[in-house]
Amino acid sequence: MTGVPASAAGGTGAKPAPGGKLGAAAVNQASLWNVANLLTMMRLVLVPGFVVLMLQDGGYDPAWRAWAWAAFAVAMITDIFDGHLARTYNLVTDFGKIADPIADKAIMGAALLCLSALGDLPWWVTGVILFRELGITVLRFWVIRHGVIPASRGGKMKTLMQGVAVGMYVLALTGPLATLRFWVMAAAVVLTVVTGLDYVRQAIVLRRAGIAAESSR
Repeated sequence: MTGVPASAAGGTGAKPAPGGKLGAAAVNQASLWNVANLLTMMRLVLVPGFVVLMLQDGGYDPAWRAWAWAAFAVAMITDIFDGHLARTYNLVTDFGKIADPIADKAIMGAALLCLSALGDLPWWVTGVILFRELGITVLRFWVIRHGVIPASRGGKMKTLMQGVAVGMYVLALTGPLATLRFWVMAAAVVLTVVTGLDYVRQAIVLRRAGIAAESSR
């Protein structure tokens, strides 16, 4: 005799708790509101705040640009943390896999459009980056019935490089730093194109595999 009830010891005599299935469903639904997903949602909320700060006083006031950079930096930092938390504490959800890149695209797109509208960044750079980002989003939904394309290491590196480059453009930099940001942005554009092509490859492979699996049933 151990003095431990069979239900506590995991014995076969344990009876399922009333509403066990409903309880499990509630836990699964609650998992959507984990800290990683909440950080992703916070990034989405930061987007309009960033735009307001960026365009204050015509968009050229160094002080307001510094505040806009702070909002942009917070968004980029939370992107690192939400992914780390999701992987470390097994908080990865399909919502997070879809919403995380959308949040990235929202803050990045807002920054690029503001910079080009203010004449700080050529429109073709904004066009290339946004075309890639929107195209990958469409691809994700195109193959979502067959599976979810997670963010790759190359995609994360691209996001980091874009974040650094755009952050440097948001700040009112002059001199050597203004020259450096040009080359950082050039590297970001190259990574944008290369990783975009890789996502296209992944989407095609995933869709073909899904179609093959469905036809074999």
